[in-house]
Amino acid sequence: MTLHLAQDPEADALLGRSPLAALVGMLLDQQVPMEWAFKGPATIARRMGAEDLDAHEIAVQDPDAFAELLSEKPAVHRYPGPMAKRVQQLCQYLVDHYDGSAELVWKGVDDGRVLLKRLQDLPGFGSQKAQIFLALLGKQLGVTPTGWREAAGAYGEPKSFRSVADITGPESLAKVRAHKQEMKAAAKAAKAAK
Repeated sequence: MTLHLAQDPEADALLGRSPLAALVGMLLDQQVPMEWAFKGPATIARRMGAEDLDAHEIAVQDPDAFAELLSEKPAVHRYPGPMAKRVQQLCQYLVDHYDGSAELVWKGVDDGRVLLKRLQDLPGFGSQKAQIFLALLGKQLGVTPTGWREAAGAYGEPKSFRSVADITGPESLAKVRAHKQEMKAAAKAAKAAK
């Protein structure tokens, strides 16, 4: 499965074949453009001299050295130090609870609400991020436990353009970006009206 979230063939190929890369990309998807966030896993793997990400390997990295790795130009994130810490926390959680296998977070789960709870339990995954990732799993990665659309909320709606779960190429990326800009403008207007 190839995703088109980074709009970069190498990075998107990694996201499609590596559940951990997809989770790390989702974790990085805040306060930076979506494409930048989802290129992050490929950048981390390349800088670690690997073809893929390994939760065990990332979890045991020296925190300062790992933060430096994410800080190299171009930085993996606008806030590389704090995000390096979050990536390591996520990987340590996966090691502790899922033997380092990100796919085990959802593999064999047959209830959307249970899967949403598992995603919400991941370090750095709040309710909204968990719902978006659940929608991505259901819409693009074939992970469709009973009730997944309901558990994903509005992000699970078919033919919507709300989040990364709906990005399949440049055209849908533009629609998602337009939706996000509309939401920001509405929130700003509501705040100004108070």
